[in-house]
Amino acid sequence: MARLRVFVSSTCYDLDIVRSELRPFVIASGYEPVMSEYSDILFDPRLHTHDSCVKEVVGCDVVVLIIGSRFGGTAVPAALASVDLDAVAQLSTSQTALLSKEKLSITQLEVLKAVEASVPVYAFVDERVLHDHLVYERNKDKPTIVDQLDFPSIQKRETAKYIFEFINFLSHRLTGNSVIGFSRLDEIRTHLTSQWSQLFQRLLTESRTRTLEVRRYRDFSERIEDLKAVVLASLATPGLRDTAKGAVQFRHLIDFVSGLRDIDQRAALLSEMSWDDLMSSAQIVDIKVSEERNRSSRIYLVRSDGTFYIVLYPERLFDNLRQDWSAFQRVEQRSREAIVDALLEDRDFRSSMLRYRAGSIEEFLAERETPQSAEQPPQG
Repeated sequence: MARLRVFVSSTCYDLDIVRSELRPFVIASGYEPVMSEYSDILFDPRLHTHDSCVKEVVGCDVVVLIIGSRFGGTAVPAALASVDLDAVAQLSTSQTALLSKEKLSITQLEVLKAVEASVPVYAFVDERVLHDHLVYERNKDKPTIVDQLDFPSIQKRETAKYIFEFINFLSHRLTGNSVIGFSRLDEIRTHLTSQWSQLFQRLLTESRTRTLEVRRYRDFSERIEDLKAVVLASLATPGLRDTAKGAVQFRHLIDFVSGLRDIDQRAALLSEMSWDDLMSSAQIVDIKVSEERNRSSRIYLVRSDGTFYIVLYPERLFDNLRQDWSAFQRVEQRSREAIVDALLEDRDFRSSMLRYRAGSIEEFLAERETPQSAEQPPQG
């Protein structure tokens, strides 16, 4: 039976005890450890061992990285050539570690290959190294000072910059940027056990949600087929044909209005009021478009009482609603009534476009814009 393969990446000489204790933990968890000193890696005699290690990463499911006092051996050119460093650089806002490609260690290159291949990386850094990393960060803009500093946690002073900048690369990744400090092996084991358990739970939840979405999609597809059947069967009945056509054309518009609070939704849809009047009746006084980090823009409709709606549809679709509103008002009255009644009674698809929030829009946006660990020095 296939088991999850866990690649353990670190320097060996300073972390041999941690590595040897981590192996039985991985096995006891039911997974397969992949560690160079246990012949878990195929060292192809036609390749350099560095190249073999980098190639092995792609066949693993998870990488556990441990950073200690040593930098390790510098990667050979063949191994460097196997990683698209330009593409990897785009995945982090801190790229200094990649500027001197010839200075990358084999341990770092293993991790960069994992990043390139979208293999999850769980990064752990000795707390003493993290402490010295903070000292480095405060002084790195003063090269005459930082070049003279001896960092107690780093074995060789000339390698300190490359270790610390690699920590920056990891902690400033756009995704998967968690960097965890540790002082004891138990802290690594506890963190991995918790994270893997939570991830498994989330995958199960997402699987259930996906199953429900499939059912909803299937139900919606059946409704569309029924609607098509109505259209085909009613070609000789203009009124019914217009109703069927309008139910498709104006579904998003009616979905939007059905999510508005404190208004008579049916009356509003059948009224002759303008789009601006509709916004006013719903107490919407402002429309904010927020460009959010690592996300597409999102629209917020702010009410006079300070509460707001989150618009879940793309900005282009929302902009089209004003035109849809005018077009809907030109539909014959009896057809409008039939369309509105049919869709407002369809509870499965109502209010899917808007999410109401009772709190302040300013507080909500401030929380979303608060820098995460990717923008802060790694914490222990």
